[in-house]
Amino acid sequence: QVQLVESGGGLVQAGGSLRLSCAATGRSSGTYAMGWFRQAPGKEREFVAVISGSGGSSYYADSVKGRFTVSRHNAENTMYLQMNSLKPEDTAVYFCAAGSLMSVMPKRFLYWGQGTQVTVSS
Repeated sequence: QVQLVESGGGLVQAGGSLRLSCAATGRSSGTYAMGWFRQAPGKEREFVAVISGSGGSSYYADSVKGRFTVSRHNAENTMYLQMNSLKPEDTAVYFCAAGSLMSVMPKRFLYWGQGTQVTVSS
């Protein structure tokens, strides 16, 4: 069992930056691929970024490529999402997730955090 807790969300103006954190606890949490997803009101949960268990591979949604960077520090069991050049359309609840393999599909992830709100004002 793995527990995930996100933090770092908040209100920021367009063009600003935020860094989200996802702290993992539980057995073998450092071996899982981990991802970030987001969900805006009235919309389905969508893929943002994913990183391999070792941290050596990552993949991004086209909408955030070049602006967001995913990383992880396995010694601290923490994953990060550095978000730069934020846009109002980035406003959503951001979730971290852990799974056996890297994937862009939410259903492939076994464990989920409770989410953290990111609001970007224009």
